[in-house]
Amino acid sequence: MQTKEVKNKLKNGLYVVSTPIGNLRDISLRAIDVLKKSHLILCEDTRVSKKILNTYDINSSLISYHKFNETEKLHKIIKELKSDKIVSLISDAGTPAISDPGKILIKECIKNDINVLPIPGASAVSTSISISGFSDKYYFYGFLPEKKSQIVKEVKKLSSFENSIIFFISSKKINKILDPFIDYFSDREIVICKEITKIYEHFYRLKIKDFKKFDISLKGEITIVVSQKLFKAKNLEILNESDKVKIKKLINKLSVKDIVNIICENKNIPKKIVYDFCLNLKKWMQEI
Repeated sequence: MQTKEVKNKLKNGLYVVSTPIGNLRDISLRAIDVLKKSHLILCEDTRVSKKILNTYDINSSLISYHKFNETEKLHKIIKELKSDKIVSLISDAGTPAISDPGKILIKECIKNDINVLPIPGASAVSTSISISGFSDKYYFYGFLPEKKSQIVKEVKKLSSFENSIIFFISSKKINKILDPFIDYFSDREIVICKEITKIYEHFYRLKIKDFKKFDISLKGEITIVVSQKLFKAKNLEILNESDKVKIKKLINKLSVKDIVNIICENKNIPKKIVYDFCLNLKKWMQEI
């Protein structure tokens, strides 16, 4: 019995606990255990968090901790943690400190040598990329700026990124991103994830060039996944099919330089054409 008690005892410190992003059953047994043993639970909106706590009969003290008061309450929370308390940080949905409050507190805990311990679980980021069908090499951006001019500036900058890109956006503002996305991501695909894990969960899959204004009413926060850059080889008409087949057979055996020399030998083909074809082929092979 003593061994079991020691094994189940939690370290003192701050626990960053993931909660469901919609369906309340998407919570881990460990998360429930930690929340029940916490002296204090920090949350964004007590009304939202009480639904989770009531569902799992969790009676720990709950206090509001959001972006408008996180600096103000920092000293008090650190004091609690220094007195060997177990404190949990949760957000309204998903994994805390990802486009949510928490970073200031976590940095202060690290500065004060206080344990910061993760309790993994649901995240809209990993959930959306897992069903996208796009490259799993991705960049998470989070929420775009408010002003359209700033959105255009950010999207233009992001358009040079080759990997998949994930955004959070309010459903009320989704039509705001329409023009910038078409202008700078026109050759990519998109998945718009609505109400993930909830009753009315839906995934809109389309090419960005076909992205049109939403006339229907969307609710809550939307997660958007933009596909990786789709590379297209240019000027390949100079290479005949037999050359392409030969390159594909050699691409994993020889260097690009050697392949260029072999293909261009005794032929009037610009080396850059063969070189570009090889690079695009390698990129395509890495993405599938």
